[in-house]
Amino acid sequence: MPSVAIVGGGISGLSTAYYLSKAGISSTVIEARPRLGGVIQTEQICNCIVEGGPDSFISVKPWAMDLIRELGLENEVIGSNDHERVTYIRRHGRLVPLPDGVQMLVPTKILPMVTTTLVGWPTKVRMGLEYFRRKNAAPKGDRSVADFVEDHYGREAVDYLAEPLLAGIYGGDPAELSVTSVLPRFVELEKWYGSLTRGVLAERPKAKGPKPPLFRTVRGGLESLVHAVWRATSGATVVHGSVSAMERVHDGFQLKIAGDWLGADQVVLACEAHQAARLMPTVDARASQLLGTIGYSSSVTVALGFERSAVRDQMRGFGFLVPKRERRRLLACTWVGNKFPHRVPETMAVLRCFAGGDTTLAADDDAILRAIRKEVQEIACVKAEPLFSRVFRWPRSMAQYTVGHAERVAELESRMALLPGLHLAGNAYHGIGVPDCVRMGKQAAERIAGVTASV
Repeated sequence: MPSVAIVGGGISGLSTAYYLSKAGISSTVIEARPRLGGVIQTEQICNCIVEGGPDSFISVKPWAMDLIRELGLENEVIGSNDHERVTYIRRHGRLVPLPDGVQMLVPTKILPMVTTTLVGWPTKVRMGLEYFRRKNAAPKGDRSVADFVEDHYGREAVDYLAEPLLAGIYGGDPAELSVTSVLPRFVELEKWYGSLTRGVLAERPKAKGPKPPLFRTVRGGLESLVHAVWRATSGATVVHGSVSAMERVHDGFQLKIAGDWLGADQVVLACEAHQAARLMPTVDARASQLLGTIGYSSSVTVALGFERSAVRDQMRGFGFLVPKRERRRLLACTWVGNKFPHRVPETMAVLRCFAGGDTTLAADDDAILRAIRKEVQEIACVKAEPLFSRVFRWPRSMAQYTVGHAERVAELESRMALLPGLHLAGNAYHGIGVPDCVRMGKQAAERIAGVTASV
């Protein structure tokens, strides 16, 4: 059996280890942090489930649920409270509800768009006329999300729909993000229909059966999924420490951890791309360079717990987004109990706040809390004193799929194919969510198992 080293103990690396163990292959997981799970971190505070990183996964992608079923956790899965799924967006100092029928950024209902104050009449007229847009036979290359949305719906739709919606997911700038990598479905709709609105409406009848909730999660927090994966992973060990160097040797690779060398026939780099880039120069300088082109943004999550009676009038919908045009630090806020049942006692309320940027990250916890509470009071009129607060920091953790990302990743993967025994997994390549990370970990394990079977 080959020896396998997995650099990174987040959900990508743990999924790799789990699926390897199912194939009868043991592995060593190397994690720099003192705990497993990467950006998945759950705490229970005052009987509230508080997520420091992602709080859920999107239902339409099946790989997280496939893993959950294999682990026997299906009964612990809860869906988002979609009948209360109203999202507010700040416009000119007021919170305006996202119009009903808007799918990501595409309007599908006339009356809600006509009556909304989120965009002005010139944009509304342009959105209506977009329905009649013809298909362009000439294929277009990769573009920024901002250029793509502005081409279809105008600049105001970028500023008050695309930018705030994507900032809460990627923490990035739509003027830099690749539409091919970030919104591939809409690129396909443009290709086949010309009009995004007409395409969404045409595709909708194809969906059969009951509509699943938009988001799913584990009742006790996503970190319980991390623990379940690790418990089910037989034959694996974990080493806590940072890998400072990697070398290729005639029969595999050597990894340097805290001054000691660990040999492995197969290596999976399931860490951030910038960490993988640091290890690659002596193995493949061009691959290292390509890994280094994948940017990352930093983020901070702040959880605030309140007595429900003190904030009852402010708990509207799932929460709110703050567009860049009106933003200081705060990107988004989520009322946890409104989004997911069973996570917050009926006597309490939890507000999850998201802020981005290195400036916020550099401040101490007290300064961050003061700034966030001031903005929450100004934007959502939440004046109550929190019963608890918690700050989670995530430096350089959110991969940025900038224009040209797909081409760079294709070149990177072509070079990796020439490096037998070396594999990539993680949120830097083909999707940033939990399901995508599970899928890539599983694919890495299958490649290793395939090599083993052929030997």
